[in-house]
Amino acid sequence: MITKEKILSHLKSYFGYDSFRLNQEKIIDDILAKKDLLAIMPTGGGKSLCFQLPALLLEGTAIVISPLIALMKDQVDALKANGIAAEFYNSTQEQSEREKVLSELVKGEIKLLYISPETLPIIQSYFSKITISLIAIDEAHCISSWGHDFRPAYTELGTLKALFPASPILGFTATADHATQDDILNQLNIPNAKKHVSSFDRKNLYLEVRPGQDRLKQILEFLESKPDESGIIYCLSRKGTETVAKKLIDKGYKAQAYHAGIQTAERNQIQDDFVNDRTPIIVATIAFGMGIDKSNVRWVIHYNMPKNIESYYQEIGRSGRDGLPAHTLLFYSFADVIQLRQFLKDTPTEKFQLAKLERMQQFSEALSCRRMVLLGYFGEYISEDCGNCDICKTPPKYFDGTILAKKVCSAVARLKENEALGMVVDVLRGAKTSAVFNKSYQNIKTYGQASDVSWIELQQYIIQMINQGILEIRFHENGRLLLTPLAKKVLFEDEQVKLAKQKPKEERTKKARVAATKSYGLFEKLRTLRQQIATEENVPAYIVFSDAALKDMEVILPKNNVEFMQVSGVGEAKKSKYGERFLTAIKTHLEEDNKNKQNQKVPTQDQTYMLFEKGLSISEIALQRNLKEDTIYGHLMKKHQEGENIDVEKYISENEINAIKQAKLKFPEEEGLKPYFEFFEEKMPYWKIRLGLYLIGE
Repeated sequence: MITKEKILSHLKSYFGYDSFRLNQEKIIDDILAKKDLLAIMPTGGGKSLCFQLPALLLEGTAIVISPLIALMKDQVDALKANGIAAEFYNSTQEQSEREKVLSELVKGEIKLLYISPETLPIIQSYFSKITISLIAIDEAHCISSWGHDFRPAYTELGTLKALFPASPILGFTATADHATQDDILNQLNIPNAKKHVSSFDRKNLYLEVRPGQDRLKQILEFLESKPDESGIIYCLSRKGTETVAKKLIDKGYKAQAYHAGIQTAERNQIQDDFVNDRTPIIVATIAFGMGIDKSNVRWVIHYNMPKNIESYYQEIGRSGRDGLPAHTLLFYSFADVIQLRQFLKDTPTEKFQLAKLERMQQFSEALSCRRMVLLGYFGEYISEDCGNCDICKTPPKYFDGTILAKKVCSAVARLKENEALGMVVDVLRGAKTSAVFNKSYQNIKTYGQASDVSWIELQQYIIQMINQGILEIRFHENGRLLLTPLAKKVLFEDEQVKLAKQKPKEERTKKARVAATKSYGLFEKLRTLRQQIATEENVPAYIVFSDAALKDMEVILPKNNVEFMQVSGVGEAKKSKYGERFLTAIKTHLEEDNKNKQNQKVPTQDQTYMLFEKGLSISEIALQRNLKEDTIYGHLMKKHQEGENIDVEKYISENEINAIKQAKLKFPEEEGLKPYFEFFEEKMPYWKIRLGLYLIGE
């Protein structure tokens, strides 16, 4: 019998974790009970551990099927770094390597074998000679024609259950709506398998959408605050990737273009440079990233809008996989919508894909919490704003746009509902173009009636009217605008229309312009050491340790091997290989830091308060001081205790204070904050718990 103690012992010894995340424990329990299942978990949510840990505990070899050949080596290297017997078998290997893998497989020396679906028919005959502990199918959405990334080779996997009835069949994916989930189970011939659907909420990802004007200029401003950070810029076209990459290089950035038209060897080298932190910025089509398990991507930019929310979610999911904060930025323009509709024209699932594109457009145009829209698409609903998207951080200012809306509706009517958005804007602004004059539109009554509104602003207001159902756009009829029944109410019944004022450009980019302080603290020193070790071992840096592990070292400041084992991500193998070097680096830093502190005259909370007094936000202070936001809140609480006039109560709601008050009845004071954190299912941050207890005690 596999006990709970043994499971947790393996979790710490091999993977360096003390506890499970999300639904991991429930999924692992079902796998150990040899049950078929489908697990929907967000990228970075720990899917791989769900089958890797049971593979160590069960007798035999686990077969892992993945479409991502480029990812197999990275995953196997990571497993080997943790002292686990793992191998992959695919077409990139020499014949002698493949024969060696098969020999070890038959001898029972491999606990996890990674293969592609195309490879399965080649080596399936060997499976009758071994005990198969489980069969895990990664990126399981690829088996469904309803999914966003259908792969024909996956359809052959439906025979596995009949061939190996004693082995649990496990589907794993990060992106599947309800229709796709059911189709996956049917295609895999496990229709009654249990579904484990974890939260799709990646709280560490900041979601931002901006209008697609002056994109390159905005990107350059954005990058000013991201020195030395890894990121991906996605473009729709190959030419787009090359153009953007060249302009970034011309501005002094290390960047490379990546698309399917580049020779395989060169593409592999570009990917390798990115994985190993030699090239921090990749400008790519969607062909890039699926085969990368790089945990320290700190930002993702969409130069163009993706064709559906699944693609968007998967692509932004390539950032912040280590759980640390990451920034996602989507540029949205109406031209992208038109282009994507053209791509989908006459495809077998055109109607279905157009509906998905419309949902993506709605997300881009949202004037309410973006995370609500994103999670709602996957059937997960939240009742409160997330506080970590552009809408929540700086809510739009609404104004009474009824008169402007009447002018727009009147123009659409006088143009006989036969013109697209661009022409409507030109007519309302009184443009003197040949297109306007050739049709004598300068003679209609609404010509020039909105000449005081800029072209871009008027375009955005009309898009809002489309989103509110006042106007309808007929994409299949050259994008012409039509009046809806609601438009008639606006025109003839004085129906009020609220429009959101576009934020000034300076306000939109303020955060990007905050000076980035080059950090030479402990984290940077540990990053440098990690890179040295990665170079010595010829593996990506994140395989040595993730950014999250380095951040944990920065917090714990371990002084010996026992304390080093408390770091998340440190198991027995990594303690033995790297412990001494990292402990030495931490000790040296602390000695230097103590010398510096002796010379430091201004207390750290006072430094924070000075910036707060200048009007900087919490996130801006944290960025400038290279500290966590949690720490900044703590500094402000200290200054409040010292008598400074800081309205700390605005950072916590009355409901949250009452919840903490109730929780306080359950825990003795000497137990600290961790019981509260676990009681609130890790959804309330430590700083807020600390603040609530402080206010209760006042």
